[in-house]
Amino acid sequence: MAQSEVLGFEEYVRTRQDALLRSARRLVPDPVDAQDLLQTALARTYGRWDGIADKSLADAYLRRVMINTRTEWWRARKLDEVPTEQLPDARVEDGTEQRADRALLMDVLSVLAPKQRSVVVLRHWEQMSTEETATALGMSAGTVKSTLHRALARLREELESRDLDAWALERADMRREGRDERGLERCAA
Repeated sequence: MAQSEVLGFEEYVRTRQDALLRSARRLVPDPVDAQDLLQTALARTYGRWDGIADKSLADAYLRRVMINTRTEWWRARKLDEVPTEQLPDARVEDGTEQRADRALLMDVLSVLAPKQRSVVVLRHWEQMSTEETATALGMSAGTVKSTLHRALARLREELESRDLDAWALERADMRREGRDERGLERCAA
């Protein structure tokens, strides 16, 4: 690779690293894994940097590399995973609502298959059009639409089931404490 190409790659990474790390964070829930994912994608892209004729498409190229890498990792770990009845509780230590919502969303996204998750991330977080998403993932626009529809339906189901579980727990706690649904003390007659 020519010196000018190396300098171009370094400049690209310097200016785009924050946005690329955000994309990686949306693809994998763990921040350390996201950094590893981005680093691996950058290493793979570095060797092919001079082959990218239109550098304005470098973000799309790198996102595709990150998605492919994440899929490779998922397939490698898939055999080690054991299905469970319940997902582990997501803990939020700082207590802010925004971080709690983000943690819930990342946790809920984990129920999606990798292909569905990629479509949701590119369409809704990266705000790509259907056609851009289809190009980035190498699928047709119709496949993107149907995959997105099924993924959003699955996310709705998951959120509704979590809301119902939380509501049932709250009612059980009130009954144990001797309160009705409005929080009033029940009179023992």
